[in-house]
Parts: sequence; C-alpha cells; structure tokens
Amino acid sequence: MENNEDDLKNVMNSSEENNAFQNFTTSNEGNNTFQNFTTSNEESNTFQNATSSSEGSNTFQNITRPSQEKNAYKTFEANKKQHSSKAGFGKTVVLPFFCGMLGTVIIAGISLTVPSIKQAIVRQLITTPDTSSSAGETNNSNNFLDLNTQLISLQDYSDTATGVAKKVQPSIVAITVEYSVNSIFSRVPTTGTAKGSGIIISEDGYILTNNHVVNSSSSSSNYFYEIGEANKVTVKLYDGTECEGTIIGTDSQTDLAVIKIDKDGLNAAELGSSSSVQVGEFAMAIGSPLGLDNSVTAGIISAVNREVTDSDGNKYVAIQTDAAINAGNSGGALVNSKGQVIGVNTLKLAGDDVEGVGFAIPIDSTKEIYEQLIEYNKVKRPFIGITGIDLTEDLAKKYNLASSTGVYVQVIEDFSAAQKAELKVGDIIIEVDGKKVKNMDEINEIKNAKKIGDTMTLKVYRDGKEKDITVTLQEQP
Repeated sequence: MENNEDDLKNVMNSSEENNAFQNFTTSNEGNNTFQNFTTSNEESNTFQNATSSSEGSNTFQNITRPSQEKNAYKTFEANKKQHSSKAGFGKTVVLPFFCGMLGTVIIAGISLTVPSIKQAIVRQLITTPDTSSSAGETNNSNNFLDLNTQLISLQDYSDTATGVAKKVQPSIVAITVEYSVNSIFSRVPTTGTAKGSGIIISEDGYILTNNHVVNSSSSSSNYFYEIGEANKVTVKLYDGTECEGTIIGTDSQTDLAVIKIDKDGLNAAELGSSSSVQVGEFAMAIGSPLGLDNSVTAGIISAVNREVTDSDGNKYVAIQTDAAINAGNSGGALVNSKGQVIGVNTLKLAGDDVEGVGFAIPIDSTKEIYEQLIEYNKVKRPFIGITGIDLTEDLAKKYNLASSTGVYVQVIEDFSAAQKAELKVGDIIIEVDGKKVKNMDEINEIKNAKKIGDTMTLKVYRDGKEKDITVTLQEQP
C-alpha cells in the first residue's frame, strides 16, 4: 500500500493544475499500477493519455504534453472530416463537372453541323492576329492587301461563274466576215472568211471588236495571195438572230474597230474599270472560239500593264490572263466577278511550250477610241510627220555622227508639222520638251499624250551644234 499510495500521490501531483479526473482504470490482477489515466486540461480542453507498463510497474510509460495533444486532436478531427466528405465531394463537384463537359462536347458537335457556325469558327481560327508595329516603325497599310480568309465553297465559285455568264452572254455576239482573196495561182478571186466576237456597247446596235477581225489585210497578205477589204459582215446575236453589219471605223494602232447593226433594244454590256483590276482576281473570257458560239472560259488575272507586240509590230499595254483565248475569241469580252467588261480579248501566245497566256486590251483605253470611231469613223491623233532611226554607238561611229544617242531624222513628210517647223533630214533629236530621248517610241509616247494643236519643243544636233525647234502638232492623215 505504501508504494501504491506514493504512486497515487505522484499522479495527483501531476494533475493538480487540471483539478479533475476523467478516467481511472486498474487491472484485475491486483497490481497497483495505472493502466489508463486521463485528465482534463481546463485551458486547452484536450485529452492527455497516460499508459502504464507491464505488471508491477509503477511508472508511466508515455505522457503526452498538452500542446502536442491539442495539435494531434485538431489533425485527427480534420482528417476525420475529410474522410467523411469524400462521397459528398464526388457528388457535388466531380459528377457535375464531367456532366457539364459531356454536354459541352455534344452541343459543340451539333453546332459544327450548321455551316454558318462552322465557317465562323474556322474563320476565327485561321485569321492572323493583328500585330502593332514596333516603336519607330510605320505600318503602311497601302503596301499590303488584307487577305480574304473567309472560306469559299466550290458551290459559291460555281454560282459566281454561272451568274457572270448569264449576265454577260446576251451582250456578246459572233462575227463572220467575208473577204475577196486574190491568189497568184488562180485568176478567179475566191472568198475567204474570218470569225471573231464582239461586244454590244449600246442598245441601238454599236458593237466593239478587234480591227484584225474585220480588217485582215494588215496581217494576212503575203507573196502568194492578197486579201481585200471585207465584203460582208454578219453578226449573230445570243438568241441566234443574224443581222448584217456595217463597219463604222477601224484603228490598226490599237487593234480596235466598231461595227453597227440596224437593231434596237439590245443588251448592252456593263463596262467596268480596268484601272482597278488586280492580279489574281477572277476573270472570264466570253466569245465564239473556233466557231463555238457563246463559249466561256474562266481563270484569273495573271498580270496587268503587260507590254506586248503583235505580228504587225503594234505595241499594246494589255491585261494578261490564263482564261483560255482561242481563235474566234478576238473581240470578245474579258469580264470580272461582277459581270463587268474589263478588257477586249485580242491575242494569245501560241507554241508547243505555251499554255494559258492570253491578252486583252484594257477597257479604259478603248473608250476614247470607240467614241472617236463612232463620231469621226477614225481616230484623230497628233502627228509630227517624220521617220526616224534609233541611234547606237556603232551607227554613230560608222557615220561619224555628233551624238551616239537619240533619233536620226531619216524622212520628213511633205506638208507635215515637221516640215513646217523646218526640221531637216540628218537632224538628231536628243530631247523632247526637256526630256532626253533614245528612240522613236519615247518620242511617240510624249506626242500621244498631247492633243492636235499642241506644241512640242525638239532639241536637235545640226552641224555640230544644238538647236531648239518648236513643232505644232497636226492631225494624223
């Protein structure tokens, strides 16, 4: 009992601050040790555990400090709450989340079957984000074109082509011209034919076409035969009606001509602007190639302001296209996606290695020409009245000329502006209106920008000296 009492005192002393016993347990074997002893701490309200050793032991094996028991209790309580709420978290968070994701996927899949929604989504995905220029740099939007990132279906392209064809075809005619052909092999003249196309430019029957369609003598004559002027012109309308045509005027320099049929209420073509044509845009050629009336071919604009020379040496600034242009397309229309005429089909490059290279006269350059052909039956142009030779260093050395560059005046026509200005054969033209010139093309370019009655100042070499001569331009005969 003495030892037991001492042990009890020790326990009492260790728990004086708490002043309360909550659990006291003794063994059944009669020993005087405490198996479990728990006290309450009034300040922390935590539990302390004291466990006795094996039989006969009067010491405490493990006593946990109040602060440690407090933390252990809190941790235990938190873990217990987490464990008990696992099922509730799955039902309240995880399951609704996956249900929402599944619903989103289903709705997105259904939305993508709607064409307008699909195109809008794809357009947003493929649109290049706009980036601002860095400091000190300027972003010149005029130097770049905004790319069209909108998806275009084949159906849209087909609708454009069919719409253009339906609009323009009634304004395009087939032209057949009959000529008298004189051959060295036969004393009896024969009749030849040429076919081409034309564009109705007014409701009262004026038709624009190529000069070489109605006037083949310029390029078709050779040593063996000679083609005379056209004897008969037949115009076939879109509905199959045939009318006899009259040649109003021709211009070999621009390869344009106007014919007239006696008919009213025609479908005049809508003329566009060739100055706004851009490389890569839609183009359609309409005409009667190879005698196949009302044919259309489609492509794109391959180039603009292309300088070309025909078989007669005439130079043109043309629109290039890969839309097929064949014999008989000449004089027909090159149109844009709005069904507006932007050019007059005139020629193509031919050869084994050539494909898809055709040319059209820009419609802007034809307006003044056909207006003059209708009014005057010809084109009135300013005229100097000289024939010149383009100089080279070799020619200058050979003939001991004063200048190695410029235009040597070879011929002066009688009663011409050059003769009246006292220009002489042998003069070398080195400048026109203060601009140095090297060839006749440069002189004609300056001249053609002027009107009849305007003046040109020519600086020439004559007898080793420079001399200024003023020429008043006349009308070309």
